[in-house]
Amino acid sequence: MSFQEVIMHLQREQVEPWSDALLENGALAVSAEDADADSLDEQAIYGEPGTTPEVNAWARTKIVVLIAEGDDPQQLLGAVALELDQPVPVVQMREVADADWVRLTQAQYEPIPVGQRLLITPSWREDGNQPERLRIIVDPGLAFGTGSHPTTHLCLQWLEEHILGGESVIDYGCGSGILAIAAKRLGAGPAVGIDIDPQALIASRSNAEINQVNLLVQSTTDPLPSSAPIVVANILASPLKLLAPLLISLVAPGGRLALSGVLERQINEVCDSYKSHGMMMQAYAVRDGWACLAGVKA
Repeated sequence: MSFQEVIMHLQREQVEPWSDALLENGALAVSAEDADADSLDEQAIYGEPGTTPEVNAWARTKIVVLIAEGDDPQQLLGAVALELDQPVPVVQMREVADADWVRLTQAQYEPIPVGQRLLITPSWREDGNQPERLRIIVDPGLAFGTGSHPTTHLCLQWLEEHILGGESVIDYGCGSGILAIAAKRLGAGPAVGIDIDPQALIASRSNAEINQVNLLVQSTTDPLPSSAPIVVANILASPLKLLAPLLISLVAPGGRLALSGVLERQINEVCDSYKSHGMMMQAYAVRDGWACLAGVKA
Protein backbone atom coordinates (compact mmCIF):
# COMPACT_ATOMS: atom_id res chain seq x y z
CA MET A 1 0.00 0.00 0.00
CA SER A 2 1.17 3.54 -0.74
CA PHE A 3 -0.10 7.03 -0.05
CA GLN A 4 -0.14 10.29 -1.94
CA GLU A 5 1.34 13.45 -0.50
CA VAL A 6 0.33 16.93 -1.61
CA ILE A 7 2.50 19.91 -0.65
CA MET A 8 1.25 23.48 -0.90
CA HIS A 9 2.20 26.92 0.42
CA LEU A 10 -0.51 29.04 2.00
CA GLN A 11 -0.76 32.46 3.59
CA ARG A 12 -1.41 32.57 7.34
CA GLU A 13 -5.13 33.31 7.03
CA GLN A 14 -5.64 30.35 4.68
CA VAL A 15 -4.07 27.69 6.87
CA GLU A 16 -6.93 26.91 9.25
CA PRO A 17 -9.81 26.90 6.74
CA TRP A 18 -7.86 24.82 4.22
CA SER A 19 -6.66 22.34 6.85
CA ASP A 20 -10.15 21.86 8.29
CA ALA A 21 -11.77 21.53 4.88
CA LEU A 22 -9.15 19.06 3.62
CA LEU A 23 -9.74 16.78 6.60
CA GLU A 24 -13.51 17.07 6.31
CA ASN A 25 -13.30 16.09 2.64
CA GLY A 26 -11.25 12.93 3.20
CA ALA A 27 -7.57 13.80 3.70
CA LEU A 28 -5.91 11.36 6.09
CA ALA A 29 -3.68 13.95 7.76
CA VAL A 30 -2.59 17.58 7.41
CA SER A 31 0.61 19.00 8.88
CA ALA A 32 1.90 22.57 8.86
CA GLU A 33 5.38 24.04 9.15
CA ASP A 34 7.15 27.32 8.52
CA ALA A 35 7.75 27.66 4.78
CA ASP A 36 10.72 29.88 5.61
CA ALA A 37 12.31 27.50 8.12
CA ASP A 38 16.12 27.55 8.22
CA SER A 39 16.22 30.94 6.51
CA LEU A 40 16.59 34.52 7.72
CA ASP A 41 12.79 34.83 7.50
CA GLU A 42 12.12 31.93 9.88
CA GLN A 43 9.42 32.85 12.39
CA ALA A 44 9.15 31.54 15.95
CA ILE A 45 5.66 30.88 17.31
CA TYR A 46 5.40 30.24 21.03
CA GLY A 47 2.57 29.73 23.47
CA GLU A 48 3.03 29.44 27.21
CA PRO A 49 1.16 26.67 29.08
CA GLY A 50 -2.38 27.89 29.70
CA THR A 51 -2.17 30.66 27.09
CA THR A 52 -2.82 30.98 23.37
CA PRO A 53 -0.10 32.10 20.94
CA GLU A 54 -0.66 35.51 19.36
CA VAL A 55 -0.65 33.85 15.93
CA ASN A 56 -1.50 30.26 15.09
CA ALA A 57 0.38 29.93 11.80
CA TRP A 58 3.40 31.28 10.01
CA ALA A 59 3.20 34.14 7.53
CA ARG A 60 4.03 31.62 4.82
CA THR A 61 3.03 28.13 5.83
CA LYS A 62 3.93 24.86 4.14
CA ILE A 63 1.02 22.39 4.28
CA VAL A 64 1.60 18.69 3.72
CA VAL A 65 -1.53 16.66 3.02
CA LEU A 66 -1.62 12.85 3.16
CA ILE A 67 -4.14 11.21 0.85
CA ALA A 68 -5.08 7.55 0.60
CA GLU A 69 -4.06 5.47 -2.39
CA GLY A 70 -6.82 5.54 -4.97
CA ASP A 71 -8.24 8.92 -3.97
CA ASP A 72 -7.96 11.72 -6.51
CA PRO A 73 -5.89 14.63 -5.13
CA GLN A 74 -7.11 17.04 -7.80
CA GLN A 75 -10.73 16.18 -7.04
CA LEU A 76 -10.10 16.75 -3.31
CA LEU A 77 -8.38 20.09 -3.89
CA GLY A 78 -11.09 21.18 -6.32
CA ALA A 79 -13.83 20.37 -3.82
CA VAL A 80 -12.08 22.33 -1.06
CA ALA A 81 -11.38 25.29 -3.34
CA LEU A 82 -15.04 25.38 -4.35
CA GLU A 83 -16.16 25.13 -0.73
CA LEU A 84 -13.87 27.98 0.33
CA ASP A 85 -14.44 29.98 -2.86
CA GLN A 86 -10.69 30.23 -3.44
CA PRO A 87 -8.43 29.18 -6.32
CA VAL A 88 -6.56 25.88 -6.05
CA PRO A 89 -3.02 26.62 -4.81
CA VAL A 90 -0.01 25.55 -6.81
CA VAL A 91 0.96 22.17 -5.39
CA GLN A 92 3.59 19.47 -5.57
CA MET A 93 2.59 15.81 -5.48
CA ARG A 94 4.49 12.67 -4.73
CA GLU A 95 3.82 9.06 -3.87
CA VAL A 96 4.80 7.85 -0.40
CA ALA A 97 5.41 4.14 0.07
CA ASP A 98 3.99 2.47 3.15
CA ALA A 99 6.54 1.72 5.86
CA ASP A 100 7.05 0.88 9.50
CA TRP A 101 6.39 4.45 10.59
CA VAL A 102 7.11 3.80 14.25
CA ARG A 103 10.52 2.34 13.48
CA LEU A 104 11.33 5.13 11.04
CA THR A 105 10.33 7.79 13.57
CA GLN A 106 12.37 6.17 16.33
CA ALA A 107 15.39 5.98 14.05
CA GLN A 108 15.45 9.79 13.91
CA TYR A 109 16.34 10.01 17.61
CA GLU A 110 19.99 9.19 18.18
CA PRO A 111 21.97 9.28 21.43
CA ILE A 112 23.14 12.83 22.15
CA PRO A 113 26.48 13.27 23.95
CA VAL A 114 26.62 16.40 26.10
CA GLY A 115 29.87 17.76 27.48
CA GLN A 116 32.31 15.17 28.77
CA ARG A 117 30.05 13.00 30.90
CA LEU A 118 26.42 12.95 29.77
CA LEU A 119 24.57 10.95 27.13
CA ILE A 120 20.89 11.60 26.41
CA THR A 121 19.24 8.66 24.71
CA PRO A 122 15.77 7.26 23.97
CA SER A 123 15.01 3.93 25.60
CA TRP A 124 14.88 1.96 22.34
CA ARG A 125 18.43 2.72 21.18
CA GLU A 126 20.61 -0.35 21.71
CA ASP A 127 23.70 1.79 21.23
CA GLY A 128 22.59 4.17 23.96
CA ASN A 129 24.85 2.78 26.64
CA GLN A 130 28.40 4.12 26.74
CA PRO A 131 30.24 3.13 29.94
CA GLU A 132 32.30 6.33 30.02
CA ARG A 133 29.15 8.50 30.08
CA LEU A 134 26.16 8.89 32.38
CA ARG A 135 23.12 7.70 30.45
CA ILE A 136 19.90 9.70 30.80
CA ILE A 137 16.88 8.05 29.20
CA VAL A 138 14.27 10.44 27.82
CA ASP A 139 11.74 9.41 25.19
CA PRO A 140 10.05 12.11 23.06
CA GLY A 141 6.65 12.73 24.56
CA LEU A 142 4.25 15.27 25.97
CA ALA A 143 6.74 17.65 27.59
CA PHE A 144 9.62 19.72 26.25
CA GLY A 145 13.16 18.47 26.80
CA THR A 146 14.88 15.62 24.97
CA GLY A 147 18.36 17.15 24.98
CA SER A 148 18.35 17.93 21.25
CA HIS A 149 17.33 21.59 21.48
CA PRO A 150 20.15 24.09 22.08
CA THR A 151 18.44 25.50 25.17
CA THR A 152 18.35 22.12 26.88
CA HIS A 153 21.84 21.21 25.69
CA LEU A 154 23.32 24.42 27.11
CA CYS A 155 21.68 23.86 30.49
CA LEU A 156 22.96 20.29 30.64
CA GLN A 157 26.45 21.49 29.82
CA TRP A 158 26.22 24.15 32.54
CA LEU A 159 25.03 21.57 35.10
CA GLU A 160 27.91 19.26 34.25
CA GLU A 161 30.37 22.06 34.95
CA HIS A 162 28.77 23.26 38.20
CA ILE A 163 27.43 20.19 40.02
CA LEU A 164 30.19 19.34 42.50
CA GLY A 165 28.22 16.75 44.45
CA GLY A 166 25.54 16.81 47.11
CA GLU A 167 24.00 20.20 46.25
CA SER A 168 20.23 20.55 46.25
CA VAL A 169 18.79 21.58 42.89
CA ILE A 170 15.60 23.28 41.72
CA ASP A 171 14.49 22.96 38.09
CA TYR A 172 11.77 25.57 37.51
CA GLY A 173 9.73 24.79 34.39
CA CYS A 174 11.02 21.23 34.41
CA GLY A 175 9.18 19.95 31.30
CA SER A 176 10.35 16.36 30.85
CA GLY A 177 12.46 16.58 34.00
CA ILE A 178 15.65 16.11 32.03
CA LEU A 179 17.65 18.84 33.81
CA ALA A 180 16.80 17.71 37.33
CA ILE A 181 17.41 14.08 36.37
CA ALA A 182 20.78 14.99 34.86
CA ALA A 183 21.68 16.88 38.03
CA LYS A 184 20.90 13.79 40.09
CA ARG A 185 22.97 11.58 37.78
CA LEU A 186 25.84 14.06 38.13
CA GLY A 187 25.78 13.66 41.91
CA ALA A 188 23.40 16.37 43.14
CA GLY A 189 21.56 15.98 46.40
CA PRO A 190 17.78 16.56 46.74
CA ALA A 191 16.22 17.78 43.49
CA VAL A 192 12.85 19.42 42.85
CA GLY A 193 11.13 19.83 39.49
CA ILE A 194 8.42 22.49 39.25
CA ASP A 195 6.06 23.11 36.33
CA ILE A 196 2.72 24.75 35.54
CA ASP A 197 1.74 22.09 32.98
CA PRO A 198 0.09 18.90 34.35
CA GLN A 199 1.50 16.91 31.41
CA ALA A 200 5.01 18.02 32.37
CA LEU A 201 4.48 16.79 35.92
CA ILE A 202 3.41 13.39 34.60
CA ALA A 203 6.38 13.22 32.21
CA SER A 204 8.90 14.28 34.87
CA ARG A 205 7.69 11.69 37.38
CA SER A 206 7.73 8.98 34.72
CA ASN A 207 11.22 9.89 33.48
CA ALA A 208 12.57 10.05 37.03
CA GLU A 209 11.29 6.52 37.63
CA ILE A 210 12.77 5.26 34.35
CA ASN A 211 16.14 6.75 35.28
CA GLN A 212 15.88 5.44 38.84
CA VAL A 213 16.43 8.79 40.50
CA ASN A 214 14.55 10.32 43.41
CA LEU A 215 12.97 13.52 42.14
CA LEU A 216 10.29 15.58 43.89
CA VAL A 217 7.92 16.92 41.23
CA GLN A 218 5.43 19.61 42.11
CA SER A 219 3.09 22.17 40.56
CA THR A 220 3.62 25.91 40.61
CA THR A 221 0.55 26.05 42.86
CA ASP A 222 2.28 23.97 45.56
CA PRO A 223 4.31 25.63 48.34
CA LEU A 224 7.76 26.62 47.09
CA PRO A 225 10.74 24.55 48.24
CA SER A 226 13.54 25.94 50.35
CA SER A 227 16.22 27.86 48.48
CA ALA A 228 18.92 25.80 46.78
CA PRO A 229 22.54 26.40 45.72
CA ILE A 230 21.68 25.37 42.13
CA VAL A 231 18.59 26.67 40.31
CA VAL A 232 17.91 26.22 36.59
CA ALA A 233 15.03 27.52 34.48
CA ASN A 234 14.75 26.63 30.81
CA ILE A 235 11.63 28.46 29.68
CA LEU A 236 11.43 31.54 27.43
CA ALA A 237 12.56 35.14 27.78
CA SER A 238 9.16 36.67 28.59
CA PRO A 239 8.28 34.39 31.54
CA LEU A 240 11.90 34.45 32.71
CA LYS A 241 11.67 38.23 33.07
CA LEU A 242 8.35 38.02 34.91
CA LEU A 243 9.69 35.30 37.20
CA ALA A 244 12.91 37.14 38.07
CA PRO A 245 11.99 37.93 41.72
CA LEU A 246 10.73 34.40 42.34
CA LEU A 247 13.68 32.64 40.73
CA ILE A 248 16.18 34.82 42.55
CA SER A 249 14.41 34.04 45.84
CA LEU A 250 14.87 30.32 45.17
CA VAL A 251 18.66 30.69 44.95
CA ALA A 252 20.50 30.29 48.26
CA PRO A 253 23.06 33.00 49.17
CA GLY A 254 26.20 32.26 47.18
CA GLY A 255 24.21 29.91 44.96
CA ARG A 256 24.06 29.81 41.19
CA LEU A 257 21.24 30.47 38.73
CA ALA A 258 21.16 29.37 35.09
CA LEU A 259 18.52 30.61 32.63
CA SER A 260 17.89 29.26 29.16
CA GLY A 261 15.28 29.64 26.44
CA VAL A 262 16.70 33.08 25.65
CA LEU A 263 17.40 34.12 22.08
CA GLU A 264 20.79 35.70 21.53
CA ARG A 265 19.18 39.06 20.75
CA GLN A 266 17.30 38.91 24.09
CA ILE A 267 20.39 38.54 26.31
CA ASN A 268 20.63 42.18 27.37
CA GLU A 269 16.94 42.62 28.17
CA VAL A 270 16.83 39.49 30.33
CA CYS A 271 20.08 40.39 32.10
CA ASP A 272 18.73 43.91 32.75
CA SER A 273 15.57 42.45 34.26
CA TYR A 274 17.56 40.40 36.77
CA LYS A 275 19.93 43.27 37.47
CA SER A 276 16.94 45.42 38.43
CA HIS A 277 16.10 42.80 41.05
CA GLY A 278 19.62 42.69 42.44
CA MET A 279 21.26 39.77 40.61
CA MET A 280 23.90 40.08 37.92
CA MET A 281 23.57 37.65 35.02
CA GLN A 282 25.74 37.18 31.95
CA ALA A 283 25.87 34.92 28.93
CA TYR A 284 27.38 31.56 29.80
CA ALA A 285 27.27 30.22 26.24
CA VAL A 286 25.47 30.74 22.92
CA ARG A 287 24.50 28.05 20.46
CA ASP A 288 22.50 28.25 17.22
CA GLY A 289 21.07 31.64 18.17
CA TRP A 290 20.07 30.59 21.70
CA ALA A 291 21.77 31.65 24.93
CA CYS A 292 22.17 30.31 28.43
CA LEU A 293 22.64 32.97 31.10
CA ALA A 294 24.25 32.39 34.48
CA GLY A 295 24.93 34.29 37.67
CA VAL A 296 25.88 33.96 41.33
CA LYS A 297 23.67 35.33 44.09
CA ALA A 298 25.49 37.64 46.53
